[in-house]
Amino acid sequence: MSERITGPSFFIGRGGDGADGLISFGSGQPDLAPPDGVFEAMWNFRGFKYGLVQGDELLHDALAQDYPHADAEQFVISNGASEAIDLVLRALYEPGAQVALQRPYYYSYPHNVTLAGIELAYYDLVDGKIDLDEFEHAVHTCRAVVINSPSNPTSTVQEVDTLKNIEEICDRRGIWVISYEVYKDLIYVRENYLIQGTRVVTINSFSKTFAMCGYRVGYLWARDRDLVSRIVDMKSRTAMNTSSVGQAMALAGLGVRAAHIVATVPVWKERRDLIYAGMQKLGLEVWKPEGAFYILPKIKDPTRAMHDLYHHYKLIAYDGTWFGAPDRLRFSFALDAAKIEEGLKRLGKFLANEYCSY
Repeated sequence: MSERITGPSFFIGRGGDGADGLISFGSGQPDLAPPDGVFEAMWNFRGFKYGLVQGDELLHDALAQDYPHADAEQFVISNGASEAIDLVLRALYEPGAQVALQRPYYYSYPHNVTLAGIELAYYDLVDGKIDLDEFEHAVHTCRAVVINSPSNPTSTVQEVDTLKNIEEICDRRGIWVISYEVYKDLIYVRENYLIQGTRVVTINSFSKTFAMCGYRVGYLWARDRDLVSRIVDMKSRTAMNTSSVGQAMALAGLGVRAAHIVATVPVWKERRDLIYAGMQKLGLEVWKPEGAFYILPKIKDPTRAMHDLYHHYKLIAYDGTWFGAPDRLRFSFALDAAKIEEGLKRLGKFLANEYCSY
């Protein structure tokens, strides 16, 4: 009897090395290497005591140079972006509070919100884009909204005018904006636009740009000092400091960020073009990824398709229902071109052999 797949945790850590014959289009984990300086920082690191709860001061100083009119005290270094969003949501909690999410959403967001004791509100994307009328209708009773551009799972990038309108709407209504920007360096259609405002919290990570997923280094930036203080107080009673060696490696990565982006983004774009063309050739309906490294084709009964692809074709893809997209599968193209091509062949065989019986 085939093992039942109940959620993303079933796949995390599987198929990464290809030794078991699996090809994983699952986790969004870059296969490219971090910059050389990151490893040098690791080898030379000797600070094994507790660090500052808010994060290493040198890393704060470096991050402040990357954001307009920022100062170091506005940053908190976290255990990946996941801890950052958890801390922000808990700090924003108040009785009866709601947080609006775009749908499709990253699969953890609804759980992050409800675990913070906050109610959910949704608005649906239109072809992967935010419709401002629907957005404003959905958020008018909300304490906060989460904006994810470039998006996981859609890989769409919201238009600059749309993001500026969101700034205005939320500022006028006193709504917090949680801008989840872990893919801001992986955009293929334009430069990143940074959402700004006194009630904006920017969340980012070193996992995607620098391929440092396992070192769990993320951060948040907020102008509101009271919010930052509440977050640091919570962190001091939970995870305490983020990995000191991870922060030293992150600081080294920031020092070569521009050169690293120039070297790696063309690789991601080439892979994007390969998988997008391959899925179109297979007759699948897809949005062309504009950033990040995901593609979200339409497919009948994605839950069954996910199981069949894994158990019979040794191919991992994520069920779209986990992301609020019940008619799609999510594929990550964070793997080399040869695996993408082989994976497309297996997907084609699945479509030809079994899809017609769904």
